[in-house]
Amino acid sequence: MSKLYIPVLAGTTREQRKSIFAARLVAEVGSTFEDVETEVIDPKDFNFPGDGNDPEGKDARYTAITEKAHGFFIVTPEYNHSFPGSLKRMLDSELKNYIHKPVAFAGASSGQWGGVRAIEQLVGSVREMGLVATFTDMQFPKVQELFDENGVLQNEAYREYVKGAWAELIWMAKVLKTGRENEPSKHHQ
Repeated sequence: MSKLYIPVLAGTTREQRKSIFAARLVAEVGSTFEDVETEVIDPKDFNFPGDGNDPEGKDARYTAITEKAHGFFIVTPEYNHSFPGSLKRMLDSELKNYIHKPVAFAGASSGQWGGVRAIEQLVGSVREMGLVATFTDMQFPKVQELFDENGVLQNEAYREYVKGAWAELIWMAKVLKTGRENEPSKHHQ
């Protein structure tokens, strides 16, 4: 089987974001799996004008990423008990390229809950987009203490925690890829 392409979607464009360190760690751990190709997709690098899934609201580079992807790993900060609008805008720009593909979640927050409420809010949205949510979430509580100012991880145990989320995501990506390729669906035409 060829490598699975599973990009890590960073969840915010905020200048002082610390969750980008978590996204980079998630991608670094993902790249240790020999059957995975991954990279961090930073919404700062794309342009999503307007709202929704209209042709003029797409960025062709992001469309190509979602088309190629076998799954996604979203790393989002928690803002006001939810996820950032910039993540929603990026996700909303594509729909058909998400159908029957898995998505795993990592949350980050400055508090002790590690973005669990952002993840809870995301589940309904991604389900409506056709994505299949995994159940092994990753949390980065007190993210400002988990990484130094240069993004260096301060607690090596987190590498192992992230591996568990990746293992389930990879399994789901393989199973759903086989299904998309072998089981006709009105959504894959």
